[in-house]
Amino acid sequence: MFTLMLVRRNWVSAVRLGSFVAIILGLALAWVAPAAADGIIIPNPPCGPIPWCYDCPLPPPCPPVPPSPARLSIKYHRVTVDIENQLAVTHIDQVFVNEETYQVEGIYMFPLPVDATISQFTMWVDGQKMDGQVMGKDEARRIYEDIVRSQRDPALLEYIDRGAFRASIFPIPPKGERRIEIEYSQVLVADQGLIHYSYPLNTEKFSARPLEQVSVDVTIKSKDAIKAVYSPSHKVAISRGSDYKALAGYEELNVKPDRDFDLYYSVSQDTIGLNLITYNDNTEDGFFVLLAAPQVQVDQSQIVSKDVIAVIDTSGSMDGEKIRQAKDALRFILDQLNPKDRFNIVRFSTDVQSYAPSLRPATEREEGKRFVDGMSAVGNTDINRALLEALTSADKERPTILIFLTDGVPTTGVIEADKIIANIQQSIRSNVRLFAFGMGDDVNTYLLDTLSQQNRGVTAYVRPGQKIDEEVSVFYAKVSTPVLADIQIDFGDLGVYDAYPDPLPDLFAGAQLVLVGRYRQQTQVGRPMINQVTLRGTVNGQEQTFIYTPSENLSSGPGPNFIPRLWATRKIGYLLTQIRLHGESKELVLQIVELATRYGIITPYTSFLVDERALTDAGRQQIVGEQQKAMPTMMPGLGGYGGGGVGAPAVDASVGQQLLYDADQAPNPTQSQQAQQIRSVGTKTFVRQGNVWTDTTYDPSKMTPTQVGFGSESYFTLIAARPEWGQYFAQGADLIVVLDGQAYQTVPGAGQPVTVPATATPQPTHSTALPATAVSQAATPQPVSTSTPPPANLPPQPGGLCGSAALAVLFVIPLVARRASR
Repeated sequence: MFTLMLVRRNWVSAVRLGSFVAIILGLALAWVAPAAADGIIIPNPPCGPIPWCYDCPLPPPCPPVPPSPARLSIKYHRVTVDIENQLAVTHIDQVFVNEETYQVEGIYMFPLPVDATISQFTMWVDGQKMDGQVMGKDEARRIYEDIVRSQRDPALLEYIDRGAFRASIFPIPPKGERRIEIEYSQVLVADQGLIHYSYPLNTEKFSARPLEQVSVDVTIKSKDAIKAVYSPSHKVAISRGSDYKALAGYEELNVKPDRDFDLYYSVSQDTIGLNLITYNDNTEDGFFVLLAAPQVQVDQSQIVSKDVIAVIDTSGSMDGEKIRQAKDALRFILDQLNPKDRFNIVRFSTDVQSYAPSLRPATEREEGKRFVDGMSAVGNTDINRALLEALTSADKERPTILIFLTDGVPTTGVIEADKIIANIQQSIRSNVRLFAFGMGDDVNTYLLDTLSQQNRGVTAYVRPGQKIDEEVSVFYAKVSTPVLADIQIDFGDLGVYDAYPDPLPDLFAGAQLVLVGRYRQQTQVGRPMINQVTLRGTVNGQEQTFIYTPSENLSSGPGPNFIPRLWATRKIGYLLTQIRLHGESKELVLQIVELATRYGIITPYTSFLVDERALTDAGRQQIVGEQQKAMPTMMPGLGGYGGGGVGAPAVDASVGQQLLYDADQAPNPTQSQQAQQIRSVGTKTFVRQGNVWTDTTYDPSKMTPTQVGFGSESYFTLIAARPEWGQYFAQGADLIVVLDGQAYQTVPGAGQPVTVPATATPQPTHSTALPATAVSQAATPQPVSTSTPPPANLPPQPGGLCGSAALAVLFVIPLVARRASR
């Protein structure tokens, strides 16, 4: 990761490279200060005294008119990662563009990776190899603190407990480009089968303009079968060619990335791999993410035989491109049937016609295609009759997927949505999963969403301009090979609650379950006891049980801080759906307000986020009352926020809520219109009130903050004792933050006496992955590998290169620069 701060060539010769380490990181990380033209505050002067430089001659005195700061943009940033048996080789390819009319120079700073042993580190600039040196934690910390003191820029505090690698680069000519490549390798730690890779994209937001392209491509190879592949930070495309190789890719255009790239993957020889990742800071109940993934290549005997019933709208509004694409989608589904699957097709308009009176074997797919070819679009829309007739052919036992495609609302027969829902619920069996596809915006979202939600399916909306056949094909490819149905998970004595999704979906080959929830604090000072996790389900009507036993209790360490915000995101999505489908209540709205305030999640009720009253219980009660008066009443059947159950606003509301409820990544408020007022850092959210960034857990009616003098000895002693707090103090010189139940406020001057914690908080534990012992029927449990040992053929590992809490951050920074203004 690079951020390049540039300076005029004629100022560089007066200083030595090693003297400006402090300047470098200070510039790169100063994102919390008022933004300059390139989004960065440059705190160091190009001339005059340099108080943080201990061993270099002074630069020349400042001229009457100091030179303006230089600007640098990042044209593209491409990252290629090859991971084989835990050895990760990361290759970075970037092009920097000098926006100025004069030549500039700079150096790279690389804060060292956490818990990593670097086996190789090579940097090339336009084909020439560059040398560098390692700076230890103590030296780096002294420089960091001096920059904060002199520049009043606390951004460096996020890296206060890190060492650094540094190297110089060649000058970049005026308006010229410089291509830079870096490659390093490290051994990733396997925590009982769960492996975490991280790459820092966060600092790219300092580019003077958006990047034309940013991409991360990861190839994973393992001698043990790869199960889950999951990114909590970015939406990645995952390709699974086999059980022993996986590809994960992320790409965006014209963007300023603002969060680091994280990827988890698990390895196991079990039929179903399971891992549990936890977060627990000992101040409240814990959070968890459970990953469950079956193998990719499934033996035919392990595939659940299923029935597929397609119900397709052939009313007059489907005429033209819609009916042609719907037919293509049905043909695809028929071609993808497994040998033991069965199917039926029901087309409906004013009348209803089925392909067959009962389910037919997959061998009749060609006859089914001929039935599809004969469909034409004419007549009205009788949804009630079509669904009821489809359900008459459903088997009582076999897993059944009912795919319902419609582009409108019921216009004949039973047309009241509530009556249709009641009729379907009386007739449908528990083994049927209903998946609805709304084509266009003229659909009843309340009807479709309720039918799907009550029958363990989902609704997908194919918006104008999207292709029906592509959307249905992608969906069906995911559910075509079920391996475990009717899933239930028993956490034993862990005390799990508020887990989403609820109910649990079936498990399909090549897919994975990401379950997010809370667990209650137990005994032994926040170390919850867990004996085993039991996963139950059915395969072809036979119950299967998989028992996972942890080797130890869940860690008391905090864990990955993405988990609480991900949980809050899903719960808000659930609450919004309940309001839209079942009606609004003060209690539900209050829960949304409290969660959104605490975790900085944008919702339809967002105007309160920068309201000072949101920090107190009484204030939130007032806000809820005002919100309910200001927003349209949401009763069952209305389906949306002011748009009714039909139309683009209703579809937008449904899609937005489903995105929250199904989220694998918590949304980042910096991508919203309120980015200048809201920030999420770790598990905390800060809102800007005046000039002060205020922790949303701060309650001024109940808390009296300890005033900490910014840059005072107490200030740095506090952060040195608790370096994990640095990420919060890095938000700005004017700050209120609540830590361990105590509020701290940074103020000018010496501040008040501060009680410094005697010991540091335990370092975050990335995960607690459960080693698995699978029990199928009466079979004898078989021991399995739960982690992959480091490769035996690794090159010698140099010592002294352990860092802090992220994989790596790469910066290009100036030797000399000064504060810029926008």
